Amino acid sequence: MLTRFSAKSIFLSAVSAVALMSAAQAADVVQEQAAPGFNWSGLYVGFGVGTGATVHQLSVPGLSFNGIGGNGVFGELTAGYDYMVNERVLLGGFIDATYGNIGPSLSVSGFANADLQNVYGFDVGVRAGYLLNPNTLGYVLGGYSWQHFKLDGDLGGGGFDFTQNRGGYVLGVGMETVLSGNWTLKTEYRYADYGDKSVLDLGPGASLNIEPSTHTFHIGANYRFGAQNGGGASFAAPSYNWTGFYAGGALGAGTQVHDLSLAGAAELDGIGGEGVFGEASVGYDQDFGAWVAGLQFDARYSGIRSKLDIAGVSIKGDADYGFDALARVGAKVNESTLAYVIGGYSWQHFKLHASGGGASADIYDWGSSGFSIGGGLETAVSNNMTVGLEYRYSQYEKEDFGSGGFLEDTPRIQTVRLGAKYKFN
Repeated sequence: MLTRFSAKSIFLSAVSAVALMSAAQAADVVQEQAAPGFNWSGLYVGFGVGTGATVHQLSVPGLSFNGIGGNGVFGELTAGYDYMVNERVLLGGFIDATYGNIGPSLSVSGFANADLQNVYGFDVGVRAGYLLNPNTLGYVLGGYSWQHFKLDGDLGGGGFDFTQNRGGYVLGVGMETVLSGNWTLKTEYRYADYGDKSVLDLGPGASLNIEPSTHTFHIGANYRFGAQNGGGASFAAPSYNWTGFYAGGALGAGTQVHDLSLAGAAELDGIGGEGVFGEASVGYDQDFGAWVAGLQFDARYSGIRSKLDIAGVSIKGDADYGFDALARVGAKVNESTLAYVIGGYSWQHFKLHASGGGASADIYDWGSSGFSIGGGLETAVSNNMTVGLEYRYSQYEKEDFGSGGFLEDTPRIQTVRLGAKYKFN
């Protein structure tokens, strides 16, 4: 049975798919209008939606746990200004405001429930971009992030709430491509860290410290004032054939959230972890004019983990390796860029192990089947090469630790990958 978040995630993906696919209705026109004269300099405003996860690292003297984590969704408004330094290089600044429900939850039947959420916040920063082709920009960003966290619920019939505002830094990577007229489509990954601060005094020289971090994926549309005024890039887009076999590789980052159920009476959603991974893929695409459809197979090795350090012993929960068999369908939003959705079968290996005092031991490991859904942007940078930024949400089968459903775990993983493909044609 799907969790509350997975249903939201599927809904978000469906909304994103509709937004992406609707661009295909004007694909033929866009290919004529999205000429090299598109001017990236100037003011812009935009809106978007996104999904992501928070991981809270808790620490007290002698113990550190990374972490408590949860998933969620958000909406976003943005404004910014960009300036083309030359026909390829862009510099700019931006400010975004978000509102959402990302965070973990706890429920104990008839006794307690609690939610810890990133409710609202903003990012302000700068970005540096490079035109991969006349219609598509690749960029990195960095700056300041501010977030309002809220813990609320009830305990034994009495309500409680606690709020805290945190400031930190944000880093990210993104792609933005021309849709039609003054409109562009943006996909973006951001990582934010809000610092290690005390939230509870435990006595002389001791406190409970919490360090939240977030991993978020954004999809949005920007309206650029003056984009049709000329003065854009003069170089030509590559001639790329979407039909054919390809091989590729990607690097990415992601989170895991384990939804634990204890004897059906208590549920913790969830135990969180974060990390990076590498991936190799092969596939085949077929060009149907305004649309492209294909199959893809990939394998990855991951450093995504949860970690508990206590009394010189480290206990790690890893999502270490896995593979996917996926189908995708995309719309050509301009002559050199594809916006697509992707989904299919996923398999993941999980391992719980401990180390300390020069020794290590495996506690429990299992493999789990599931599904993945997502989407992204892919753009041609030469006649045979593309680069892309893609988001995936993966959910895996429930694992029963023991028998009779006393302790069960439903893992969910969110990942973003930045990759390149070589087409053999």
